[in-house]
Amino acid sequence: GVLADDSCDLGVPGVPRLAAPMSDADGAPSGLYTAQAAEEDGGADDLSWGDADALDGFEGLEGLETGDLGEAHQDGEEILDPLEEMDEDALAEFEAQLAEESAALAQADAQAEAEAIAQAEEVEEDVCEGVEVEEHLKDAVEGSLRLKRLLSRDDEKTAGKRRRLDPADEEKAAKVTKLLTKWGLLQDAVAKHVLESCRPEELNEIDRVNYNPDKFNTWKSPAELLAKYLAELRERKLPGGGGCDVIAAFRFHWKLDVASERLLRGLNHKDLRYVMSNYDGVRGLRELIAEAPRAEIEDENSTENAALAAPGVSTIGRFTRLELIDPVADAAIFGDANLTFALKLVKHRKALGHVGRVIATTFEEIDTLRERYKEIDQSIQILEENFAEVYHGVDCTRIAIDPRFKRMEGSFGAVYYNFPHSGAIQGFFDGHPIVNWRHENLMRLFFRALRSFVKPGGIVKVSSNMSAVGVRYSYIVGSALENEFAHIETVPFLEWHLHRYGRSYGDKRDVYKRPDATNNQSYNAQAADRDMVYCFRYVPTGEQLERQEVKLPPTLKTLRSCTDGPFKNLVPAGKEHLAQQLHKRFVTEVSGTHVG
Repeated sequence: GVLADDSCDLGVPGVPRLAAPMSDADGAPSGLYTAQAAEEDGGADDLSWGDADALDGFEGLEGLETGDLGEAHQDGEEILDPLEEMDEDALAEFEAQLAEESAALAQADAQAEAEAIAQAEEVEEDVCEGVEVEEHLKDAVEGSLRLKRLLSRDDEKTAGKRRRLDPADEEKAAKVTKLLTKWGLLQDAVAKHVLESCRPEELNEIDRVNYNPDKFNTWKSPAELLAKYLAELRERKLPGGGGCDVIAAFRFHWKLDVASERLLRGLNHKDLRYVMSNYDGVRGLRELIAEAPRAEIEDENSTENAALAAPGVSTIGRFTRLELIDPVADAAIFGDANLTFALKLVKHRKALGHVGRVIATTFEEIDTLRERYKEIDQSIQILEENFAEVYHGVDCTRIAIDPRFKRMEGSFGAVYYNFPHSGAIQGFFDGHPIVNWRHENLMRLFFRALRSFVKPGGIVKVSSNMSAVGVRYSYIVGSALENEFAHIETVPFLEWHLHRYGRSYGDKRDVYKRPDATNNQSYNAQAADRDMVYCFRYVPTGEQLERQEVKLPPTLKTLRSCTDGPFKNLVPAGKEHLAQQLHKRFVTEVSGTHVG
């Protein structure tokens, strides 16, 4: 149409190309009609808009009430007369001009957003200012504090001259605009947010393979499909999310061939452990295998040196499954809502004669736990009687600034985090890019925080479903590898000695959906046979790592422009209110306070 600069094609047969509604004073759209809404409304013969304000800005529709829209649609020829009078050349020139102007506006928006992000990230040296954190622990918490700063960029007034982007940022902004233009998604703020969160090489790969999200998908928006494609693109560079034994993990880490894997699988426990402990990618694998039988055992009484002649793969796998951890090191548990896993671990370590402490933590405060779990006080009493320490209100990404963890650096020999989740947001699926960034950052910041508290050689185990779309398995494995936690094995959850505990949902559902601690039958939110335990070993190199990368949160502008989930069919005032509430919740969450 010729009614506004930003036009939209509804993609419904028989419906003409309509102009997007004008914006109100707050910058929020006054109304929006999509192809999906057309299908729900019964097709093109029954156009309807969310409210009468949607009429503002449309030539020929001023003064009409919402109920008059049917008649207006029937007389739509009068609105589109200017286009009908144009010849094909003039029409093509006009559409090219509109496309060029839209691309220019999108390019300007992309550069402005990139400037805002760059300005927020420039405060690296000041991000810990005002926060009590020891110098050697700043790296463990810097990412969490920077994430809060990025979210706060909507609340701050930028003074002075606008920052000039460096060539790399300008090139990335141009690439984002190019892709959005090619897909016809220049006005899709959420798709733009997804692309802005990508690395430059990922943008180049999307462009190279000519990927194009389905704009008319019945179930998912283009932004959701794009985010899913990008996640799967990254997962191609990682081991699979299913079961992975020690040999498969070792082969993937060192990029060994099939013949080398076959040699390793034929070794006994003593030789396999020697080869895996000493291989560095420089010496030949066959040379180490030949040397292994002659190697001397340093400590014959060590648990790792038991059953030396047994088959190597299955024996090392049993160490992982039977939870034969360091008996004198402390073990920390994060996110154990009803503390039933902590009870299981305490009894396990006591039976094995371990002397190391168990530090059990919950994200919620004790008052909330008492509302959800009537037995919580009794559980805490049992834990304390077994010399465990119980802390409430613990954010596992910010333990470096939690005074209760002071002087615990380098003391954890084992860390557990079962089924991590950043909390559900009503109206959105976990995989939607408006909320999914929280799950990815949870894992990135969790593993960065652990670097200061896990001893070299310490074990970290994170349980999750291999098909989870919130905390995807790639978030767990990828974040661990970024922070020098080597992936040593992925064990099916049901094969783990500690799997029989009373799992909970960890939110308000636990008030009426009580877990059955005996057989765990009441937790049925996901298929148990696809649950996995991802196992890692901390192998620091001693080198200084780069600043922790974080997934960009959506800006307030992006939230206002969202048309998915709970934003669908809302009037402008409702959209603004919901956007402000979501933004406030995001800031609260990254500050270490649980919501929901």
